[in-house]
Amino acid sequence: MSADSQEVHHEEGEHETMTRKKIWKVFFILLAVTCVEFFIALILVPGGHMNIKYANPVYIVLTLFKAFYIVAYFMHLKFEKLGLALSIIVPILFIIGLILVLTNESHHWIDLRSY
Repeated sequence: MSADSQEVHHEEGEHETMTRKKIWKVFFILLAVTCVEFFIALILVPGGHMNIKYANPVYIVLTLFKAFYIVAYFMHLKFEKLGLALSIIVPILFIIGLILVLTNESHHWIDLRSY
């Protein structure tokens, strides 16, 4: 085997499996995002530096970011074919939309009870 064919084979295999280095990289990214969430929840919001009205959307975005990394790397969807990935991602997007609609509707019911 020539060096070129080994390099191509190594690159193809690298896209299909998680190496220890990639696992640690994803771990530290998830750890950093979690630390940011804790910093917001335990220091910024109670200290009055950030309003809870703005903190909640930040929590949602950071949690979706973490969910992407977990699904992409630990469930190996990043390495799957597009059809399989879309068959999982599209329903998740619909569920997120449903949660947002129901959250908005719940605020409407809370407002009705206060009258």
